[in-house]
Amino acid sequence: MWFASLLSSSGTWLQNVAVPFVIFRLTDSGVWLGIAGFLSYVPMVITGPLAGSLADRFNRRSVLMVCGVAQTILTLALCIDYASGERRIGVIVMLLALNSTAAGFSVASWQAFVTELVPRKHLLNAVTLNSAQFNAARAFGPAVGGIVLATLGASWSFFINAMTFVAMVVALLFVHVAQIERPPRVGRSRPIAEMMTAVRYVRTQSGIVVCLLVVFALGFFGGPLFNLLVVFADRVYGIGDGAYGLLAGCMGAGAIIAAPFVAGRGNRTSRSTMLTIAMVGYGLALISLAAAPVAIVGAIALLFAGAGYLGISSTLNTTVQMQVAEHMRGRVLAFYVMVLTVAIPIGSLIQGWLVDIIGVQWTVAGAGFLFLCVFAVFRFGFDAFGTMDDLTQDSLSSEDAQLAIAEAEAIESAIDPL
Repeated sequence: MWFASLLSSSGTWLQNVAVPFVIFRLTDSGVWLGIAGFLSYVPMVITGPLAGSLADRFNRRSVLMVCGVAQTILTLALCIDYASGERRIGVIVMLLALNSTAAGFSVASWQAFVTELVPRKHLLNAVTLNSAQFNAARAFGPAVGGIVLATLGASWSFFINAMTFVAMVVALLFVHVAQIERPPRVGRSRPIAEMMTAVRYVRTQSGIVVCLLVVFALGFFGGPLFNLLVVFADRVYGIGDGAYGLLAGCMGAGAIIAAPFVAGRGNRTSRSTMLTIAMVGYGLALISLAAAPVAIVGAIALLFAGAGYLGISSTLNTTVQMQVAEHMRGRVLAFYVMVLTVAIPIGSLIQGWLVDIIGVQWTVAGAGFLFLCVFAVFRFGFDAFGTMDDLTQDSLSSEDAQLAIAEAEAIESAIDPL
């Protein structure tokens, strides 16, 4: 599964290099980059409640297989449309939105599926390795994507990505894990009502609340960065297509370099300390990128940005995985993903608009500065990071949590099935 995920993620990032390149060349507009980013993530927010319900009700492996087939078909459609020569921005954005919808249904199942592949004592390293393959793909995929883009064109980027989804589906056919017993559920699925249960549950878990707030800041201020790199390459550094791919790959390379430290020190260093180091490093890296006068300096800043991103995402993900109760895992992880995927499109719209007004360098510098302000408020203003070190294994032992769930179940019974 790890190798199949690495291949599929690499294909996705290979396409992610081509998409902003194509959109920027067709429109020469930061606003369109923001719109594309917005429509690529909003469907994942909409599908979040149902995705969490699917992850808790059904076989997660089967959910992943169905979603993989759907993404294969949609990516091939994108390839065919672009290769036909029409290159219509509306069609491209629509297919990206549909692909995001299919991905949205799979995210919660994949995150929860990780816990079925390894014992709990290895969960931190498993989450870190999962993040490492994702970030290795961010290094390898964009680098190859730049070469493919410069030599074969964007349509081949889309086709290769479609084939990597096929590889993921084939891998899932050969992976079998022990089924986790889940409490029986009576009646039909009610995704919105079930997500309300998760929200009520999360409100009783202060460590998870902090994770949600931090991941929102990460998505809002840092999420749009990848799409904006094409503007750095074109307007700031004036580099070619292949060099643009290498520049985009530096974030993934930084994550790879940091992965051994995160995995090796993670069990010996408190999560609050890890998050402190990672957030400060990430904010400073964004500011350094904005101030970088040449591509090589920008590439170094992106290495640190990738390391910081891995540190933040691994720490947050591990905290949620460790503190959530098993029978709520799918829905809470879906809610976690929803928060991130709400933040990224909003940030993409705002930062894309600002790029056309004040320039990409001032936009990214402002994002880095505000991200550091968020860190300062949480770390020194509220001293909230300590809640992430709570070692509670089953949050349902909390009387308040049980009360919140009971209240949410009562609300569910009053809502018409959706």
